[in-house]
Amino acid sequence: MISPNSEKDHLGKDFIRKMISEDVKNNKNNGRVHTRFPPEPNGWLHIGHAKSIHLNFTIAEEFNGLCNLRFDDTDPAKESMEYVEAIKKDVQWLGFDWEDRLYFASDYFEQLYQFAIELIKAGKAYICDLSVSEIKEQRGTSEEPGIESPYRNRSVEENIDLFERMRKGEFEDGSRVLRAKIDMTSPNMLMRDPIMYRIKREAHYRTGNDWVIYPSYDYTHGQSDAIEGITHSLCSLEFETHRPLYNWYRDQLLTLNLLKFCPEQTEFSRLNLTYTVMSKRRLLELVEGGHVSGWDDPRMPTLAGLRRRGLPPEAIRRFLAKVGISKRENYIDVGLLESCIREELDETCKRVMAVLRPLKVIILNYPEGVVEELEASNHPKDSSMGSRKIPFSRILYIERDDFLEDPPKKFYRLAPGREVRLRYAYFIKCVDVIKDGINGEIKEVHVTYDPETKGGFAPDGRKVKATLHWVSANHAIPAEARLYDRLFIKENPMDDANFIKNLNTDSLEKLTCFVESSLVSAAPGMRYQFERLGYFCVDSVDSSGKRLVFNRTITLRDTWSKLKQSQKRMKK
Repeated sequence: MISPNSEKDHLGKDFIRKMISEDVKNNKNNGRVHTRFPPEPNGWLHIGHAKSIHLNFTIAEEFNGLCNLRFDDTDPAKESMEYVEAIKKDVQWLGFDWEDRLYFASDYFEQLYQFAIELIKAGKAYICDLSVSEIKEQRGTSEEPGIESPYRNRSVEENIDLFERMRKGEFEDGSRVLRAKIDMTSPNMLMRDPIMYRIKREAHYRTGNDWVIYPSYDYTHGQSDAIEGITHSLCSLEFETHRPLYNWYRDQLLTLNLLKFCPEQTEFSRLNLTYTVMSKRRLLELVEGGHVSGWDDPRMPTLAGLRRRGLPPEAIRRFLAKVGISKRENYIDVGLLESCIREELDETCKRVMAVLRPLKVIILNYPEGVVEELEASNHPKDSSMGSRKIPFSRILYIERDDFLEDPPKKFYRLAPGREVRLRYAYFIKCVDVIKDGINGEIKEVHVTYDPETKGGFAPDGRKVKATLHWVSANHAIPAEARLYDRLFIKENPMDDANFIKNLNTDSLEKLTCFVESSLVSAAPGMRYQFERLGYFCVDSVDSSGKRLVFNRTITLRDTWSKLKQSQKRMKK
């Protein structure tokens, strides 16, 4: 498991770290720091969740504390062990380890039930026979107070009797709920006698049919924190309005001497990225509408999708360290994430050659049947990565874009009568162009080579203006290249009610290509830089046996930045 220590120098003293530093200095919680990452196992994690994972685990590491992984599994209709395992995989992939501190809110169902009994006895909770829709209607508005339930003043004895019978399954789903008795005039709508328990005959993926009543998330979350001894409950900003309710449950149970620990909730801004949708509901629309191939589609912001696309977890942690923590909601330019990806991949990826759009080149004066083994560096800046042998022969493939029959000014690649360098090989010169007799499309290019320029340098000192990548036609491995791009064309896709119209119709292009023979044993998940083309990863789903599928993780340069600049110039 990768330790987050390597990021420590990048992390500034944000408001959360300053707060915790003061707590430790003042010996609050006996100087302990204990955090948790508490996902609901009802879906796939995305890069927004990675911010919370990163914050909670790195805070614990920096302050010599602990961080739990806890699943707040209070809704059996939407949760499953499949999601649990997927989330565990995501957290581990990011490089974090909860060690032996894996917990489930469902472990505390009995304890939470007993807490509720004590709140009823203390006159702080009651059974309400109103339907959920009636409760909502009587909650009032931000300008008008709510209406008290006609069942609000039931006796303690009646409430306990009804609650126990709810647990035994004597009542139908939705017929009764347990509500906290707080304040129907509170300006915070969440404090207007919120629901604590519902009747729901739904098998739970861990507890089976043991329960027919389930606690609400708001009631469960804070008490789970307290049971586990959490000191700092770090939540994203949408939970700010929930904090008074978090504190109310906690304080009532502390008064009753039912809790030993007093966690405190602190909110931070969510991660919002340009050209990206983070809403789970909207992402579900993309999946169910067939706009992507699934939750792990490499264009999705899910951690599974980013992993499949080839993003290294170190790049995500590098990005999150740069973004930092703030209290104010804002949008982060996705270009910053892409820059971090390029930085990480530039340092760690071996270089190889591949031709995405092949054009055949025949070297007329190269002997037929001869194959040379040329030496190629695996990384120009890191000699420790070594080198490899690549075959060179009479018939090659180059990129179709690297040849123009009638080139414009400043096109320095191959053209009739022009000499260029082949990477690691020789100088070649175009002497003829062979076209299809029907549509006039260029079928192949004939060239000659200078045998004195082996290694790509001319002994007479002459220079060429372009170096092309290539593969030997008889040795190259056929593969599929998937060129992924941003999924949306608008900086904030959600600016429009119909966000689907902002989809990038060119976000995926599939090509039949050729890769050099050294990739014959490339395993799923392996990352490479295809020289001059971008960073690619062997697809973890569709690559199998002799079939090689490469996902483009990212281009070598930020082409979107140039596009935006061009659009601005056009508007002027």
